[in-house]
Amino acid sequence: MDLKTLKGLRPAEYAQAAAGYRRTSDLAGAAHDRVTSRITVAMRTSLKGEAATAAIGQLVGLGENFHYVQTECGLVASALDAFSYEMEAAKKKLDAALADARAGGLTVHADGSVGYPPGGEKDKDGKVPDGGTATGLTDSTASAVGRQAAGFDPNPKARLAQDCADAIATALKEATEADTKWAPKLLALKADDDLTVSDRDWADASSDTAGVRSAGKEYLDSLPQPPPKGDPKANAEWWRSLDADERATWTALRPDTVGNLDGLPSTTRDEANRMVLAQARGSAQVAYETWLGKHPEPPRYTEFTNPQTGEVNRRVQNPDWWKWEKERRAAHKSIDGMDAIQRRFDASGAKGVPQAYLLGFSTEGDGRAIVANGNPDTADHQAVYVPGTKASLGNIEGDIGRGVKIWNAADAKSGGESVSTVTWLGYDAPDTVFKDATFKHYAYDGAPAFNRFLDGLETSHTGDTAPHRTVIGHSYGSTLIGASAQTGDLNSDDVVFAGSPGVRVSHADQMDVPKGHVWNEEAKNDFVPEGGRLLLGGRESVWEEPQIPSDADFGANQMTTDTEGHSGYWDERSRSLQNQALVVVGREDDVKLVERPPGPPEELMRAK
Repeated sequence: MDLKTLKGLRPAEYAQAAAGYRRTSDLAGAAHDRVTSRITVAMRTSLKGEAATAAIGQLVGLGENFHYVQTECGLVASALDAFSYEMEAAKKKLDAALADARAGGLTVHADGSVGYPPGGEKDKDGKVPDGGTATGLTDSTASAVGRQAAGFDPNPKARLAQDCADAIATALKEATEADTKWAPKLLALKADDDLTVSDRDWADASSDTAGVRSAGKEYLDSLPQPPPKGDPKANAEWWRSLDADERATWTALRPDTVGNLDGLPSTTRDEANRMVLAQARGSAQVAYETWLGKHPEPPRYTEFTNPQTGEVNRRVQNPDWWKWEKERRAAHKSIDGMDAIQRRFDASGAKGVPQAYLLGFSTEGDGRAIVANGNPDTADHQAVYVPGTKASLGNIEGDIGRGVKIWNAADAKSGGESVSTVTWLGYDAPDTVFKDATFKHYAYDGAPAFNRFLDGLETSHTGDTAPHRTVIGHSYGSTLIGASAQTGDLNSDDVVFAGSPGVRVSHADQMDVPKGHVWNEEAKNDFVPEGGRLLLGGRESVWEEPQIPSDADFGANQMTTDTEGHSGYWDERSRSLQNQALVVVGREDDVKLVERPPGPPEELMRAK
């Protein structure tokens, strides 16, 4: 970058180009939403048959193309804005130095050096100090030495010339660095020359996002930053304070941040998290294919020779294959979860299922995912289901399905009021029952995030009246809900426990909801509550005392169940599910409760 080029540069033109790309990104985003959330949903609702299925498949592909265009054009816009920001800073330094030089009667040469005329007090021979030329220095030590030397020069213009030359050199250096940094970044932001958005395209988009975010850190840091403590109301105020371009930049460069900020509109979080999901899915598929390349599949069957008869059996299962298959499934596990989320997206409109919203997503650790059925911001009734032990991104499909079943049952009993149900896997659930679920830290570690999420649902709600909110905890998920009530404010109207091993509080009145609004289900042959009594109660690492919601002295409303085991509470058309749905829509008087025969408390505890 030379002096002439930087003088003639107009950074605003790059900002204008960024605005053009951003408009394209917005148009593509709107088209993606229209195709995937409206047209395909309407077609799934009203059309059946092979032709309709094929057409929907093509529309899904078209929607993905628009999504990719939205993502990449958003990155180009952010990159151009960041480049414009850095060049504007460099040009301001140059313009200021040139103005100082003009005001001081100095001459700026084409190479950036600065000449100064003779001047100053005459010496004893009557000679005026000579003029000269100052060459800019950018190294801090060399610049300090140069300024010091110029300060001793009898010509007072020498120091000003050195200061101007240094400022010009610094401006040119910064402009050159910005140009060198951003040129390859911008060149990399281009798609393959085909019409298919592949996994590798999304993996490349993930790399592009990381690259632009890293290069644009200075620009991103110059924008208003999210509140450090994650308070939902503060988050919402921050988001409202941003202009459209600032919001777009945050979404393009930090979709993971935007998507996980409680208090922001659900549509905003969904848009950001779908970007993260698409990029993570592409990167995971590429990594999986790389793994397959390094770990070729061994033969599934092998020969075995009977040492007694000498007979050769060529169909004996190969132990090496089973070991390979176990490792392959582990390598593919996160993809299974991401595909399950995508299948939920693709099911919107089918059989009356509402649009899905991705309110949280991460692949770190066992993964996180928060999936809503229907927009909670506009719903009259909200229900948040918290899964328990073994829940992870890799096996989230079943928990997503439970959220859908709760929505179906609640919607049928809502009397026309709107319902949104959320599967909240926003914590690190225990991996195993006996090894991990005996410890309470999983619940306490996840409780703050759960409370923030509930507060965020209240903050982002746009209805005329506050929604009726229910939280539903299954197994260890009930323990997390109890820990949330114990350590914070549980922003809920009703609490439902199913198959709970214990909830950390000793009585229903401590659950931070109105009296009489704690509900419990314990199905026949569900041994988890009994395990909470026998195995967990009294253990220092878990519960100091048994606090099982199924116990009579806990004070919960004991709902009837007609399912068996630990996982049947969401069987379709079951009384167990219907009771939950009645609580979700505020029809508590219609809930079927256990009829307890008279008798001492110890006999009541297990009554069904």
